[in-house]
Amino acid sequence: MPSTAWGEQAPPIPADSPRAVWQWALASPLDVTASRMQLRATLDHRAGHLPDRAEPDDIDRLLLAYEELASNGLRHGAPPVVVEVTGTASGWLIDVTDAAPEHGPRPAIDRDPAEGGLGLYLIAGLSTACGWSIDAGRKHVWACIQPA
Repeated sequence: MPSTAWGEQAPPIPADSPRAVWQWALASPLDVTASRMQLRATLDHRAGHLPDRAEPDDIDRLLLAYEELASNGLRHGAPPVVVEVTGTASGWLIDVTDAAPEHGPRPAIDRDPAEGGLGLYLIAGLSTACGWSIDAGRKHVWACIQPA
């Protein structure tokens, strides 16, 4: 994992104007699945919402990072958990917020992979940048996904 991954830093402000912003409030793992399916359907049918040069593999990377970040928010955060995806010409920003600002993301160290906890490493590998911050009493855990 890059040494800068999961450092405490605010999510970047997109350099280009948003093409689309999607937001979901999550209360259960079923909400994660349903919202990921909604995002997939929207992206599959609206090319104008895609970043320039986006390929199907890029959408798959976005959806995998979305699933990991959103499920981590439910598992390790406190309600309400809200996920926002901002799409621009250069990529997507996934921002998961929750009401547990005292606990930032902690990648698993020296853990047997069979015990899980490797999602943060996966997200860091899929993203061009990732991190977390506290704003207005809420934790933000975010990742930027850009076309390859």
